[in-house]
Amino acid sequence: MTAGGWLRAVLRGVPLGLNTFGCLILLLLMRLIERPLFGQRRPVTPWITQYVCRSAFVLLGMRYRIEGKPMAGAGALVANHASWLDIFALNAPQRLYFVSKSEVAGWPGIGWLARATGTVFIKRTRSEAAAQKRLFEERLAAGHKLLFFPEGTSTDGKRVLPFRSTLFAAFFGEGATDMALQAVTLVYEPPEAEDDRFYGWWGDMTFEEHLLKVLSIKHPGGVRVVFHEPIPSSDFEGRKEAAARLEELVRSAFTGEE
Repeated sequence: MTAGGWLRAVLRGVPLGLNTFGCLILLLLMRLIERPLFGQRRPVTPWITQYVCRSAFVLLGMRYRIEGKPMAGAGALVANHASWLDIFALNAPQRLYFVSKSEVAGWPGIGWLARATGTVFIKRTRSEAAAQKRLFEERLAAGHKLLFFPEGTSTDGKRVLPFRSTLFAAFFGEGATDMALQAVTLVYEPPEAEDDRFYGWWGDMTFEEHLLKVLSIKHPGGVRVVFHEPIPSSDFEGRKEAAARLEELVRSAFTGEE
């Protein structure tokens, strides 16, 4: 990498790190008050998270655009998964809680942020399915808006993998409450003269390697966040139909056909 690239990485990375982890400390201090008073409910700290995510794109120099509207009230959103940047892109316009694989809790940096902001960690095994369903129902009953990545892994940002239907079980079956499900598509726009997959983070890429690439680019690209119309869970016959329809909606922002 050139000297100019290193300079850009420092000029963007230092403010981004100070802003993110400074606000993380503030969030953790607020949780000491918020948790005993409100339990699962978080009336204050999500605003801190939202500020961090909005300001991240300013500090990175990336364009950020929203199409459609986030749904109001509790429910669940599903999105394609392209990068660690998805966390910032999805949290910036709304207050929500991610559902993530348990391994993420141990990742340096991202894991700390995820735990502090109320992420729901799960193990993607059949033996845990019933416990996960109860956990989702508990969080939804507390008024939380949950965000799932049904692909199960991140991609190059230019394709959508088949949605797994297992995580939709909490919205169907005996005792399930009817609520809205909303599909969201993340469309990353690469920097000038760069590969279309520039912002995708997949395969054996390390977080450090990808972060440095994003920080050092001379002319950053952008991200478009497309919110599709929410659909009541009662409109679907079951979890498999819901997964297929929401996958179709997410894909539509790439094809232009909804």
